[in-house]
Amino acid sequence: MTTNAVTTSASSVPRTALLLAAAVAVAGVANSIIATVAVAAGASSSYAPLTLPVYLAFTIVGIAAGYVGWLIIRSRVAHPARVLRVVVPVALVLSWVPDVVLAITQFIPGTNLTGALALGLMHLVVVAVAVPVYARIAPVA
Repeated sequence: MTTNAVTTSASSVPRTALLLAAAVAVAGVANSIIATVAVAAGASSSYAPLTLPVYLAFTIVGIAAGYVGWLIIRSRVAHPARVLRVVVPVALVLSWVPDVVLAITQFIPGTNLTGALALGLMHLVVVAVAVPVYARIAPVA
């Protein structure tokens, strides 16, 4: 069943770390712009999910978790590219479920539609930045 060997040499570890760090930086900057625009458009400036420590931490976790998932699929699936073409968009859509629930229920104090939409857009940014980086670090056929 396994047709793709995942190899990691000592020389590729620094490159991988550098590329993942670059993904975090790019997504972090883009998410900062989104948060700034959201606050200007009516989200509360004290809304915790739109503060740098919170969204940067979730950006890091999201990129790291996505990379682990990418590697698992790459190493255990006969046709990883085909599987990832389904899994990536499904994961993105599923990541929006809490944002929709948040927009409806406003279970975090200070939530409004602008803030919830900004969070959903941040998820899209992280995926849009991370997936090309994963493909460069760990290509799939």
